[in-house]
Amino acid sequence: MSKNKLKSMPKFKSEDEEREFWATHDSTDYFDKSKMFKARFPNLKPSTKTISIRLPEYLIEKLKILANKRDVPYQSLLKMFLAEKVEDELHTAK
Repeated sequence: MSKNKLKSMPKFKSEDEEREFWATHDSTDYFDKSKMFKARFPNLKPSTKTISIRLPEYLIEKLKILANKRDVPYQSLLKMFLAEKVEDELHTAK
């Protein structure tokens, strides 16, 4: 769509309404792509959610040993291992 034919931006009553709108509409119909730039948020931390997971005690002990060797908390090491495995699985699934 040329920039002369950009659609006007609707007014939203809530974030939920806006989310629903963008789930079904193309942003290039509303914004001039030539004026866009890549945003950087260097201090933005990803959202986290606390979960409960039951692990065998021997596995936790092994994690603690490995984490101690790397001088990191075992929960952090577990997150690193999990993230690496998920990425591996996603790449091999393609």
